[in-house]
Amino acid sequence: MPLPVDPRLHELARMKRVSLACLVLAVAGLFTSVTMGGQGGWGWFKAFCEAAVVGGLADWFAVVALFRRPLGLPIPHTALIPQGKNRIADSLAAFVRDSFLSPEVLLAKLKVFNPAERLGEWLRQPEHLETVAGSVRSMALEALSFLNEQAVRRAIGEFLVARALKWDAAATAGSVLGVLTRGGRHQQVLDAALERVSDYLATEEVRELVASRLVGFARREWPKITSVVDTFASVDKMAVKMSDKLSLELVNEVQKALSQPDHAVRQRFDTWMGEFVERLQQDPDFAQEVNAMKDRVVQREDVRTYLEDVWTEVRNTIEADIRREDSALLQHLRSALGAMGQRLGRDPSLVQAINEHVLSASGALVERLRDGVAGHISATVRGWDDHSLVQQIELGVGRDLQFIRLNGTLVGGLIGLVLYGATWWVAH
Repeated sequence: MPLPVDPRLHELARMKRVSLACLVLAVAGLFTSVTMGGQGGWGWFKAFCEAAVVGGLADWFAVVALFRRPLGLPIPHTALIPQGKNRIADSLAAFVRDSFLSPEVLLAKLKVFNPAERLGEWLRQPEHLETVAGSVRSMALEALSFLNEQAVRRAIGEFLVARALKWDAAATAGSVLGVLTRGGRHQQVLDAALERVSDYLATEEVRELVASRLVGFARREWPKITSVVDTFASVDKMAVKMSDKLSLELVNEVQKALSQPDHAVRQRFDTWMGEFVERLQQDPDFAQEVNAMKDRVVQREDVRTYLEDVWTEVRNTIEADIRREDSALLQHLRSALGAMGQRLGRDPSLVQAINEHVLSASGALVERLRDGVAGHISATVRGWDDHSLVQQIELGVGRDLQFIRLNGTLVGGLIGLVLYGATWWVAH
């Protein structure tokens, strides 16, 4: 499919024809006046045409010399734009950098713009919140679709496994447990465990279980003795009573451990935790064993499958929510943005704080980018071929330059009349 023709080409060609026609008319008038003797009225006409030809040719030369060599002749200081392309590129880049990317200028305009207040006004419009929600929905669905690609999922899985294999689980566990044991925090964990144990031991099911285990053990180990005992009393009832007393003793012991800070159970637990944390942090062999166990778990196929299934379920849940018109996630986003807009409308201190942060960040960003943008402009212009550069500049200003040629012809002719009239007046 051919590219559309730039309409400026037709306009430039038309103005070139008009200015050339005006110059040709001046040349024709000059020859006619010379042929007619150049006296009287023809002298005035000759003066006009002669000066018009000179003015038209001079301006033609000046205009053409900007873009190319006139008539292809190697005249010095012609084809100024192609010859000075690198200088133009550097000057243009410096101009944009210093005039448009000056931190002082940009920050002054940004300060007057008051971005935080305008953001608040924008967020207080419900239709703008819907626009944001729609954009977030589209981007989120695209991102979820991308993450669901088999290759991407595999790459993410491999990345996570690689990171997990590099993770020093022993050092992390040691640091976490070290923090948890400071100030006796681990004793709170022990308290919760002991309370659960106490509640469990006090249940009827536990007592029945203990009684049945005692009867079964006694009948297996001492069948004759249990037979004799059964003659005088019930072994089952004795086991029930024994299990009740055993459960009561165990519960009492647990309660003692809960109520006494210096109980032996607590002291042993403290000692065990301290030794365990110390081994994690200082015993290379033990740390290696912990990390090896971690590596075996990470590399298990069923673990990878489970994690992949979890990710798929989470992704599908998020996608299903986002696709709904009453999406909870998007509704939360709308509420949060709306609340921010309302607060920006009534909290000048927040507006000032946001503006200060925006100005500070913008200043730092401009300082980092301005030289890069200038370098990009300079490199781009330097990379243009001469024909493209000349064509783009000529299309931009060529029509006005042709008016200069036309005006040079006409103004030159008028100046010629003035000079001819002045010399005639002096002579007469």
